[in-house]
Amino acid sequence: MQLPCTHATDRARPRYLGTIAIGTVAVLVFPAWAQQEFPQRPIRMIVPYPPGGPTDIMGRLTAEVLQRGLGQNVIVDNRGGAATAIGAEMAARAPADGYTVLVSSETTFAVTPALKERLPYHPERDFAPVSLLTTQPYVLAVTNTLPVQSVSQLIAHAKANPGKLGFGSAGAGSANHLAGEMFKQAAGIDSVHIPYKGNGPAIVDLISGQIAYMLGSISSLYPHAASKKLRTVAVAAARRSATLPEVPTFTESGMVGYQVSGWNCIVVPKNTPPAVIRRLNGAIVSGFAAPDVVERLRKQSIDPAVGTPEQLAAHIQSEFARYGKLIKSVKLKVD
Repeated sequence: MQLPCTHATDRARPRYLGTIAIGTVAVLVFPAWAQQEFPQRPIRMIVPYPPGGPTDIMGRLTAEVLQRGLGQNVIVDNRGGAATAIGAEMAARAPADGYTVLVSSETTFAVTPALKERLPYHPERDFAPVSLLTTQPYVLAVTNTLPVQSVSQLIAHAKANPGKLGFGSAGAGSANHLAGEMFKQAAGIDSVHIPYKGNGPAIVDLISGQIAYMLGSISSLYPHAASKKLRTVAVAAARRSATLPEVPTFTESGMVGYQVSGWNCIVVPKNTPPAVIRRLNGAIVSGFAAPDVVERLRKQSIDPAVGTPEQLAAHIQSEFARYGKLIKSVKLKVD
């Protein structure tokens, strides 16, 4: 006689439900276990500048910090060009698994988006914030071949030679390009913008006298000033730098209110798991508090500025609005 179906089902139900329970626990537990194990292989850090500039310097320091905190190699991949758009797009299109990070600057996340409506990436749509890294004021540096020792002398020389002096930047639409345009407008001079594929090549030409001056971070220009390969004549901050105490501010030099600061941050592709972002953020925050890292930054007049992903998101929005206002005031356009 055939047993009722209900009896067979009843006998199978406990084992079946047990299988469901085990499977459910596995589904819930496995992602957390996998995220706790991050990272399991080397991480690629894209720096959208060529070697030698301030963001490259900061990227390599950040790579050291992450290697120390995560126990995995971090490989710096320099991808300069197009005012950081080439490297930024590459990072935006990478898998959202934490194994590709982008270290960049105000150029990528505030200046270029404020200048250009069409970009191959979008700061909010394509990236998730990890942490702000550092901030530092800009300085004005001139080539040793130029017979000037101060801001006022540079302005006088430029007015005596309209259209003949070139100033360098990390590229058209970069932050120090905008800083240079602001300086031109405030000083009332006619100089020519010379864009480069990063600050490193621009500094090389500044040292050789191919360009007359440039604005850039202390970390990138101070070593060359210390070795007398170029001259720093003004700091774009409210007070003098501890690294360059002999160099006056722009306000002391007669250009009241001219202040420009650079900053660096670290982001990952959008939709990177929150647990992975927390892991990266924790390594950054603790690593930048290490005494040896703080000392290295202090020697270059760089201020640590690490914090939460939410704080970085708010900072990017604020800087985007600030640069957008500045760009409109100087009527700057970049093709």
